[in-house]
Amino acid sequence: MKLFVVPTPVGNLEDMTFRAVRILKEADLILAEDTRTSGYLLKHYDIATPMHSHHKFNEHKTVDSIVQRIKSGQTIALISDAGTPAISDPGFLVVRACVENDVEVECLPGATAFVPALVSSGLPNDRFCFEGFLPQKKGRQTRLRKLAEESRTMIFYESPYRLVKTLTQLAETLGIERKASVARELSKLHEEVKRGSLGELAEWYTLHPPKGEIVLVVAGLE
Repeated sequence: MKLFVVPTPVGNLEDMTFRAVRILKEADLILAEDTRTSGYLLKHYDIATPMHSHHKFNEHKTVDSIVQRIKSGQTIALISDAGTPAISDPGFLVVRACVENDVEVECLPGATAFVPALVSSGLPNDRFCFEGFLPQKKGRQTRLRKLAEESRTMIFYESPYRLVKTLTQLAETLGIERKASVARELSKLHEEVKRGSLGELAEWYTLHPPKGEIVLVVAGLE
């Protein structure tokens, strides 16, 4: 049969597509990053398909058995806690294994956090690069120095605990006047988009510690 890669809402449960719900109901098995988190979504849509845990700590061990299950005739759906699997989330390894073994993979269109963050930033979006999470320690300064030459709009995922550090370091490397946007809690009750220079945003979030999921969008070098 095949592997379906199924995006799930980044916050608001209404952002599921009709097709995504149908695929999850029809699948033989759902691979979920955290079965407790996904349990709320499945319960909301009356989806009774069995789930298996599939996360970054066990992904490399389970891909072969998943490929064999699909080859034996099962349809498997892959979801992550939020957004599109494999985008800064588990999923790449199992997709690659399926492709290498001539197992069909179909990725549904749907929710992913960086697209609304990019569009609402007001920064150029005709050309952009997705950087995901910056390295926390090793390689971080090297990556930042390389990004100083990047002319495209840059998109990062960041935790609320590291946002000020990242804004401060980007301001030091790219310049405090470089335009940026912080999108927080997208599609949720307390959604917020804060725009300004890197220096202004670092100052703001030092005084107002952020919470929730964050997408940082930074203008490229002009």
